[in-house]
Amino acid sequence: MSGVNDIRANFLAYFAREGHEVVPSSPLVPRNDPTLMFTNAGMVQFKNLFTGLEKRPYVRAVTAQKCVRAGGKHNDLDNVGYTTRHLTFFEMLGNFSFGDYFKERAIELAWNLITREYGFSPERLWVTVHPSDEPARTLWKKIAGLPDARIVGHPDNLWAMGPIGPCGYNSEIFYDQGDSLFGGPPGSAEEDGDRYLEFWNLVFMQFEQVDEKTRIDLPRLSIDTGMGIERIAAILQGVFSNYEIDLFRALIAAVNDHIGAPTSVENQASPRVIADHLRACSFLIADGVLPSNEGRGYVLRRIMRRGMRHAELLGAKEPLIWKLVPALVREMGVAYPELHRAEALITETLKLEETRFRRTLERGLAILDEATRTLKNGDMLDGVTAFTLYDTYGFPLDLTQDALRPRGISVDIAAFTDAMERQREKARASWAGSGEAKDEAVWFALREKLGGSEFLGYETERAEGVVAALIGDGAEVAVLKKGESGAVVLNQTPFYGESGGQVGDTGVMSGDGVRFRVTDTQKHAGDVFVHIGTVEEGTLQTGAALALAVDHARRNAIRQNHSATHLLHEALRQVLGDHVAQKGSLVAPDRLRFDFSHPKPMASEEIERVEDIANKVVLQNAPVITRLMSRDDAIASGARALFGEKYGDEVRVVAMGEGANTMGWSVELCGGTHVRRTGDIGLISVVSEAGVASGVRRIEAFTASTARHELNRFRKDVRALAAELKVPAAEVTARAAAVIEDRKKLERELSEAKKKLAMGGGAPGDGVDGVRIVGDVKLMARAVAGIALKDLRSLADEGKKKVGSGVVAIVGVTGDGKAGIVVGVTNDLLVRYNAVDLVRKGAEALGGKGGGGRPDMAQAGGPDGSKAEAALAAIAAALGG
Repeated sequence: MSGVNDIRANFLAYFAREGHEVVPSSPLVPRNDPTLMFTNAGMVQFKNLFTGLEKRPYVRAVTAQKCVRAGGKHNDLDNVGYTTRHLTFFEMLGNFSFGDYFKERAIELAWNLITREYGFSPERLWVTVHPSDEPARTLWKKIAGLPDARIVGHPDNLWAMGPIGPCGYNSEIFYDQGDSLFGGPPGSAEEDGDRYLEFWNLVFMQFEQVDEKTRIDLPRLSIDTGMGIERIAAILQGVFSNYEIDLFRALIAAVNDHIGAPTSVENQASPRVIADHLRACSFLIADGVLPSNEGRGYVLRRIMRRGMRHAELLGAKEPLIWKLVPALVREMGVAYPELHRAEALITETLKLEETRFRRTLERGLAILDEATRTLKNGDMLDGVTAFTLYDTYGFPLDLTQDALRPRGISVDIAAFTDAMERQREKARASWAGSGEAKDEAVWFALREKLGGSEFLGYETERAEGVVAALIGDGAEVAVLKKGESGAVVLNQTPFYGESGGQVGDTGVMSGDGVRFRVTDTQKHAGDVFVHIGTVEEGTLQTGAALALAVDHARRNAIRQNHSATHLLHEALRQVLGDHVAQKGSLVAPDRLRFDFSHPKPMASEEIERVEDIANKVVLQNAPVITRLMSRDDAIASGARALFGEKYGDEVRVVAMGEGANTMGWSVELCGGTHVRRTGDIGLISVVSEAGVASGVRRIEAFTASTARHELNRFRKDVRALAAELKVPAAEVTARAAAVIEDRKKLERELSEAKKKLAMGGGAPGDGVDGVRIVGDVKLMARAVAGIALKDLRSLADEGKKKVGSGVVAIVGVTGDGKAGIVVGVTNDLLVRYNAVDLVRKGAEALGGKGGGGRPDMAQAGGPDGSKAEAALAAIAAALGG
């Protein structure tokens, strides 16, 4: 009875004999819990029974529940295929009691099933209980005869389905798979190993979590258990991986048959991923979920595409996953007839999605290869690039991670999350002034009603416009009164809406007795320009005609910085190489910031060359020419399209400078505002260069008057420093270097003096050189202050030379009361003592943990430097003193 289908049937039959109603699996889309994306446990369909909101004609139930964990709190997707246990789709066998039996009967039923029906040896079984759940411990001893040593108290044994809902203490059952596997029993330091496999969780439902701070008793004490069928099958079939059970062997064999070759060692994860994801996708489609770009449909698409990516890794040249559906139906269609009913839909959906995705995959992988060309094993792809692949090219994060995993390259998840959140914030139309957030749907609705805004700002900074809509307090309003903040949408505007790294314009709108101060301009729903600000005078009404004036000085500075960004981009490419590509930018009135792909810091000489090249183009005072072209013609002409930008069929091409390209020295697709001639930039001064992610560098620069003011400030500082050092300004660098070297020399001499002072004495009762005998071992023990912790090792080395044969322990106390400790053991004593063990004894006394190093030299630390002598005493005690 060890096949999956037999295990399922026998589990249901066992509990049916014990008076349980056999309840069919509920759909993967929960019908009774809007907080869940997917059904992720057997108890989901019974949630209202536990809380008393629903009654059914039975008080005991047993199910084989289909589950998916691929979104939200319970998300195993990234681990699937790479571990022996993680699955996206799984079956959970469970028995339930709704106010009928409780702990004693639940434990009895579980124990009888696994020892009598399944034949497990009691000696190989362990259980965990919550430390405060003494009744459960007592019952395990009474019913199962388990000794205390195999009933482990564990603080995590309080189970909850989510942040709110039924919960209770739980007891997990573990199976010892034997000493051929690494791992320790539950509660041990090695509990995460594979030897002890948790396969059944008994939850004693006692409480309901109402909110974060409130937990109340349930009206009835109930039982909820969950056993992963894949895990119990692995135990019964004598294998150590879920992917080695009969069900997965059949699906993986189908994968290999269609590929036409067995799996290689390098690609052994791929058929596992495909088999698992085939199950998840097929069952989700059968339950009515279809691929889309949001919600459940998006998660399904992610799972699909991850499986399809692994098919491509195995060498599949055409859509594969859909061909595997018959194999799945053969294996699971009897237990789940919905697979038969939906087989045609599943097949067609998978085939269509994979056909589309292969085009996305090809494009995404090409972009990813280019973006990671300079990265190597151990490097990290910047999160902004990963997000752009996701946002612009439909390439999910987990696919990016999977594609980079064989090369040992990780992804900056924090930066990816930040980029995602920034996009969400923009989509929520964050308000300046009021702090209100507005759903993007408002702007799309306005666009539907009014159309887009006509932008006049390429040609003028002043114009007239008519108020098409007003937004106040997150909703469309008829008027905005004096002192009120809100947003204005016009039929036409010279105000630039933030996009492409360029910040939005500010300025003033004025009309008959009304004045509106624009503090920011955003662009929503594609081309709706939203002017955010406050009414300073009068009452602003829909339909009002207004004179519009952009802040000229601010716009001019922005133009200078934006054009300078283009020149710097091309200069960087010429100095560093063709791999340079824009990864982000900020064009503000006071500065510019430019992120670009490059694997290492720029040398100062390279920065100077970039500055020189860009400023030579500034001095050309060449006209800046803007053309409207089709996207394809623009690319064909040599214009650079920036990675991650979304372009329409017609694009603006900005060319500046005299170069080999007939269109100009720098030619880019760009929708921003620019100077008329390169000379209008005035001056470009790069003020910083730094790394922002693996393979991504950032420069910041000033232009025009801001650059001149910065250079003047720098010149004043140099003159002041020259006066302080009493040398000409031209000699400041050399004199400063000499002063710094003198300081370093004095610091070294002071450090050596402190070391000698520290090693010159000892505690009362110590012998020559502060060495005492502990047992038959020489011990030099010191507590010192005023010495850098990095110097403790050299002190220990010196001490080892002095003692010849023995142990040296030195505690250094810092100014903030913390402490570092170093222990050295001479080579002749390494058979008796290990410096790592000794330093850990001292660290414990200092309130620290751990410590590391070699057997002859180890180091640790602790927060309590006042315990320095206690730390030394602990080490002496460990030596036998």
